[in-house]
Amino acid sequence: MVTGLGARFDSIVEAVGPLCVGIDPSADTLVSLGLADTADGALEFARTITAAATSRVGIVKPQVAYFERFGSVGIAALETVILESREAGLAVIADAKRGDIGSTMQGYSDAWLADGPLQSDALTVNPYQGFEALEPAFSRAASVGATVFVLCATSNTDANDLQGASLAGSSLPAIVARYAKEYSGDASTVGVVVGATRDLAEAGLTAEDLAGLLVLAPGFGAQGASLTDLREIFGTATPRVIPSVSRSVVRSGLASVANSIDEHLQELGL
Repeated sequence: MVTGLGARFDSIVEAVGPLCVGIDPSADTLVSLGLADTADGALEFARTITAAATSRVGIVKPQVAYFERFGSVGIAALETVILESREAGLAVIADAKRGDIGSTMQGYSDAWLADGPLQSDALTVNPYQGFEALEPAFSRAASVGATVFVLCATSNTDANDLQGASLAGSSLPAIVARYAKEYSGDASTVGVVVGATRDLAEAGLTAEDLAGLLVLAPGFGAQGASLTDLREIFGTATPRVIPSVSRSVVRSGLASVANSIDEHLQELGL
């Protein structure tokens, strides 16, 4: 059954726009909001965001690490978040950044994209061990219409130490984007992660490198990039960009999450 983000992206944008809301229950965030730094606290936090996001946006992105840190009870909470989000009609991007080879990558793909308690509509992955190593995830995504977002140009301050490398005149991010296009074709099953806090040229990319790809773009809101600058940042690639916000939606407290999401939508002109 086709269920994933790649198959639904155009209809989501038509209905509510491309905005993605992150679900990041870090210890600092939970404590600052008066919640317990526990799996239960993380679940309460996530449910508040999901409730506010439903009907306002079409995509949410739980950061897996903030649930994993609680062990099995945290994973159980994450399973609930994923299930309830999808039941509410939201597409879920599991921000897990998995990456390995052979049967291990198959295991990750089965966990996050196959029918099961963690099944999500998209998954972030790390290409450091090569694109062929990610083939199990690509195949699984193609079978269900999901999307695998490959880290391409991240926004952390020291990213360029590795990502600034080049091969045969092409930057590493441009090479990643090229491979993503080859594996995805026109199906939107393979996209890229490109941080919004760095200029594309600074990251070794052009809008043409990203043309046709689904682009998950974290870095908006609390990390410094402005949604009003979306087209200025991504140029002609903008129609396939999924801008993501997280900490900024809880900056005024849990009671104001819906209003904060509405403000972000207004910044996008929606």
